[in-house]
Amino acid sequence: MPLTITTLTLLNEYINGVMHRADDHGHNVNEIVLTLAGAVIWRATQDIEVRTYKEETANILWLTVDGHRYALAYNHNTGNIEIRDRNQNGTVLATFNNSSSADDVKSIFGGL
Repeated sequence: MPLTITTLTLLNEYINGVMHRADDHGHNVNEIVLTLAGAVIWRATQDIEVRTYKEETANILWLTVDGHRYALAYNHNTGNIEIRDRNQNGTVLATFNNSSSADDVKSIFGGL
């Protein structure tokens, strides 16, 4: 069941969890995560939701931009974060890792 991010405390908890997991096994994305977090806050026009697993937040986030839903998820096979159309099984629209620039993120999120 998704958790709706309704407070700064929940957002902080989610980002801290993602950062911790990225430092543990996502070294390819442990820097771009912060830029993506800012882009999500910038572009979301409705509540942000995150996946939970065993009562902890997990590595899938859903945001809605002007009525269209997107999922951001860490792909363990590629080591990248993907933005997908509508849900975690949707078409991959873009991938991000530490070689992605802030300008790349801004351009992609600006086009959503």
